[in-house]
Amino acid sequence: MTDQPEPGPGSRSAPRLTTREAAELLGVKPETVYAYVSRGQLSSVRAAGGRGSTFDADEVRALARRSGRRDPAPAGGDLVFRTGITLIEGDRYYFRGVDATELARRHRYEEVAEWLWTGELRPGTRFEAPAATLAAARRTVAALPAHSGSTDRLRAAVTAAAAMDPLRFDLAPEAVLSSARALIPTLVGALPLVGEGETDAGADGDALARQLWPRLTARPADAPALAVLDAALTLLIDHDLAASTLAARVAASARAHPYAVVSAGLGVLEGPLHGAASGLAHRMLQEAVDRGSAVLVVADHLRTGRPVPGLGHRLYRAEDPRARTLFALLEDVPQAAGALAAAREVVATTARHAPLPANIDLALAVLSVACGMAAEAGETVFAVSRTAGWIAHALEEYGERPLRIRPSGQYTGPRPPQPLP
Repeated sequence: MTDQPEPGPGSRSAPRLTTREAAELLGVKPETVYAYVSRGQLSSVRAAGGRGSTFDADEVRALARRSGRRDPAPAGGDLVFRTGITLIEGDRYYFRGVDATELARRHRYEEVAEWLWTGELRPGTRFEAPAATLAAARRTVAALPAHSGSTDRLRAAVTAAAAMDPLRFDLAPEAVLSSARALIPTLVGALPLVGEGETDAGADGDALARQLWPRLTARPADAPALAVLDAALTLLIDHDLAASTLAARVAASARAHPYAVVSAGLGVLEGPLHGAASGLAHRMLQEAVDRGSAVLVVADHLRTGRPVPGLGHRLYRAEDPRARTLFALLEDVPQAAGALAAAREVVATTARHAPLPANIDLALAVLSVACGMAAEAGETVFAVSRTAGWIAHALEEYGERPLRIRPSGQYTGPRPPQPLP
């Protein structure tokens, strides 16, 4: 789109924005403003004397609302999106304005997932997997190699569930929610049971934590331990725009169906700096319990220059509120006493060198070590739980302009033209 001539002196048009003012309001570079003009997303008027362009303020504000900008983009190109899901502020975090730790203490995972999706709390909500979809997911997971990890199995289960849903491309909110309510228990039900003789006690519409328990450990479930697992699922549902959530929103921006959105999130979650971090904390804590001293284990990490896992978080100065909540609940689990004491010794010992408070990974490690779970149990809990958060962000993104998440690359290669190789 080309510039139109600016109205003459007698025009009554409202004051217009310069290119720089429009860029600041949109939170982009001036070059991007001109790109919006060329794409037909903005109209411009040539300034008097042919020096630059001007823009209608209302039109620019409308584009800013559609593109999800709330502040100018920080230097370095960070992305900022409006979201009504999670707020992290002052060493606390909130789901739709409600303290997330209080929600975890009072409500089950499924109820809080519904709160995140719809803004309505529905007591007694349960998720059930369609029989045919669950059977297909189990067959697919069973075909994987024996050494496959839980995230491998979850990704396979998502793919199978997607193939079983011919209406998966319906992105209307109710259709997406229907898929999500079926997908999450399908993911849990597709995971193999741990240990011989275990029964699928939670298959018939029971709470999701009860369904997940026999897929994490062969030990029988008790009420206090199940309460901790359910709280962990609830606390991990969302944490603003973490790496996996950003990937999920990018997929949703391209109008990928909800199963593909979850697959995108799972792909990022498997990185050692995100969901898989809990496994490192589990191994460290298990070693501390086995050796009878966390001091020796921390000393080994410090001597080899390795960071002590399960400590510190870039968004919290004090203790991670998710860890604090789980530690309090773990006090009521008798078999967790040893692991809990070891975790506290890890924090106290490390504090002699660097005051790093516990994070959610250390709390998950206490649960997994105390209840005889594998090292990857925390990653499994993280992935199952965060699926609801990815869906919540997808629902928001489906309401935005398609393909709006399109950063520009800063080319650093050789300047053209270059000779043909």
